[in-house]
Amino acid sequence: MARPSLKSKQLRKVSLEIHAESEEAVLELLAARFCNTPSIYSDFETGQTIAIVYLDADEVWSKRVEKELAAELNNIQDCGLNVGPALIRAEWIKREDWANAWKRHFKPMSIGGKLLIRPGWIKRKAKPGQALVVLNPGLSFGTGQHATTSFCLHQLAKARKKGTAQSFMDMGTGSGILAIAAAKLGYSPIDAFDYDPESVRVAKENATKNKVADKLKLKQADLTKLPATSRQRYDIVCANLIYDLLVAEAPKISARVQPNGILVLAGILETQFAKVEEAFGQLGWKLVASKVEKEWRSGSFRRAAV
Repeated sequence: MARPSLKSKQLRKVSLEIHAESEEAVLELLAARFCNTPSIYSDFETGQTIAIVYLDADEVWSKRVEKELAAELNNIQDCGLNVGPALIRAEWIKREDWANAWKRHFKPMSIGGKLLIRPGWIKRKAKPGQALVVLNPGLSFGTGQHATTSFCLHQLAKARKKGTAQSFMDMGTGSGILAIAAAKLGYSPIDAFDYDPESVRVAKENATKNKVADKLKLKQADLTKLPATSRQRYDIVCANLIYDLLVAEAPKISARVQPNGILVLAGILETQFAKVEEAFGQLGWKLVASKVEKEWRSGSFRRAAV
């Protein structure tokens, strides 16, 4: 996937008003059709979810392309996912507007009194005892605002034991927010990966800005192609991934957690959670904490006592 190039002064913004239940499928659709990294914005007050992709001026957009996109949204609906209004809108914007469009959606947030996460353009100071994470996610997923990321951050903060060595793995790191937060909280060693090279690039930039690049390892990797077993196991593993991938790769994910470790699973619609819980339950995992926010449900698991 790629960002729009810097050649043209204008970009075409294609936005889709959808239901949150279908956002993963719609993001994949946009990425595959336009070969650019799409974004997703949710307004927690109105419940509105908008998927956006930006196109260079020389990229083809027409009524025919719009009709084809509408037909593909109908296919998603036919597969059983609620796509909502599925309204498609295309408009020209200035390039500088694209660069700053997502900023209004990213506000500072405090995590359990242990972390303050804020964007670089807001100068709010951390309170005594709070670790500060300064994040400029760009078009990579992960500001902490989304319910799934927020749950993972709270679990990281809650599980941290001062003076104790604890390792961490972040599967699907996006902007690097979880790995950077883990480093700020004192986890070590920390390994993180993402399938998308653009996400890895942004995550490395964010790690450098937060002066923790030497405290974590970030790489591009495909979970489906990782070995079935691993010598390295972690005290905490966060897998903020799509439902299908969590279920299909449950044994592989499970194999990377210490016997007495914590597994945090997110990126799951509430309607899908039971199947995820069942898949991991068959591997000996027991749900110990869970939260539902809007259409999303996340969970923290431990291995059941034998």
